Amino acid sequence: MSNYSGNERQIGDEELMDVAQDPEQARRLRKALQTLATNPNVGGRIKEMAQEVLSGHIGMKDAIQDPRYMDALGERMTEIRRKAEDMTSQEREEAREKAAAWMRAQEAEEDKERAELDGPSLNIVTGRRGGRGGVSHRG
Repeated sequence: MSNYSGNERQIGDEELMDVAQDPEQARRLRKALQTLATNPNVGGRIKEMAQEVLSGHIGMKDAIQDPRYMDALGERMTEIRRKAEDMTSQEREEAREKAAAWMRAQEAEEDKERAELDGPSLNIVTGRRGGRGGVSHRG
């Protein structure tokens, strides 16, 4: 298992286009992998898979075809489902509220990232308009 710290070489969104439908989905997948790779609540094979994909040691397509990783994901999903079934209605409501707040925060972060990506193209300096008071080139 690699000791991924987030500081080593990372794949770009374009390297996930073999499994993503569009660049936006590739970007979201890369961010999800980063979360899995660095979240202290995620461990074992799932963390390993995310780290291996992010570092470019294995492709996402290969990772999702690897039974070790898919079994680990299946086990984690079963564990999550069991926990959800054991929750009281109040705990479910609190979890929904937390999830909604998390989604709003993620959307705000994505909007900010999009604005930063789009922003520089709006601030391109092309020089003074109209020249230096000379004759206009318009006829």
